[in-house]
Formats: sequence, structure tokens, C-alpha cells
Amino acid sequence: MIPIIQRNTGWIEVVCGCMFSGKSEELIRRLRRAMIARQKVAIFKPAIDNRYSEDHIVSHSDNKIPSQVISSAEEILQASLESHVVGIDEAQFFDASLIDVCLKLSNMGKRVIVAGLDMDYRGMPFEPIPHLLAIAEYITKMQAICVVCGNPASFTYRTIQDSDRVVIGAANIYEARCRNCYIPPPAEEASVASNGKEKSAGKKKKKKKKKVKA
Repeated sequence: MIPIIQRNTGWIEVVCGCMFSGKSEELIRRLRRAMIARQKVAIFKPAIDNRYSEDHIVSHSDNKIPSQVISSAEEILQASLESHVVGIDEAQFFDASLIDVCLKLSNMGKRVIVAGLDMDYRGMPFEPIPHLLAIAEYITKMQAICVVCGNPASFTYRTIQDSDRVVIGAANIYEARCRNCYIPPPAEEASVASNGKEKSAGKKKKKKKKKVKA
């Protein structure tokens, strides 16, 4: 039998890396090439990211492209129905629903290009990017230049003390660093939280033992 070749097959592309690695720059480049090819393009950015512009995706080198500002990933579906290509920047600021949105769009025959941080400032996987990497057809890992030694950098170092995972900022509070120059933040809060759970669990066990002895 002659195999049936499905036309207009969609796919997912993920452009990831640390801060200052050129993720947004690469996303903008691909979207502009799609526009040159006269494809209908829909571009989105999270409302929380207003560092450089309210309605544009802007790279650190000041390259920019108009985008729709959204508060949730679900808004992307309805706004992309007539588009051939869908671009999503700063994907780490969306919740896990972005995974399902990207799957639906690609299954509809659309090219979905997602850019975002693959690790947070602690050097831990930054969801939902890791999951998107697993289901993407094409993956591009970008690297920056370490500000300390000049080697290729894959880690994002936060220069201020703040335990919140998401702190919006740029070169004023973040640096790109290589594995050797990267310094993980103190995990005091994480250890306190885990110790608290262990202590509370221990107390419950002790109470149960006392009841059994009685």
C-alpha cells in the first residue's frame, strides 16, 4: 500500500537557554522569516513581562516585534485560529496549561515556536519548558557569554537576595554564568520548609506511639 502523506502537519519548536542567550532574538528572527513567506503569524507574550515594552517582544539587543499581551495560555487558542505560525515568548511565566495549548495548536497543523528559560535562578528546571522540550519536534539550546570568565554560559545568576522564584528584571539583577562561575543561592528556605514538614510528621508519629503504649 502507498503510505498516506498528511499535508500541513504542525509541529513544536522550543528555543531555550539562560538569560541573555538570545532566545527572544531567535524567536523574532524565525517569526519575521515566516512573515516574509506571507504566512499569517500570531505572536504572544505574558502580561507580567513589561520590562521593555507593553505590546512588543523586545530582545536585549533592542530588536522587537509587535505581540499580543495575554494573562493565560488559554487565550492563545482562540486568538490563533486563523494563523499558520504561533510565537510565544517568555513561556516560563505561563502555567502547565501551555503544554496542552501547544499540543492542540500543533495538532491543528500550526507551527508553534516557544521561547523561554529552561532553568530558574536556582539552576532547577523551569516548568513548563522541560515538558515542552520532551514533546517538541525541534529544540534549540542557546548559550550566553559568562560575565566572569567569558566561557559559554547556560546558567542564570541572580545578583540580589530574593527567595521568590519569579522576579522580573534584566541586567540590573541577573547575569549569565558558566557552570564553573555559577553560584547556587543558599537553600535555607527550602530546607526550613522540608524540616518543618519532617518535624510535624515526627510529632504525629510520636503521638501515635504514645497512644499505643497507653
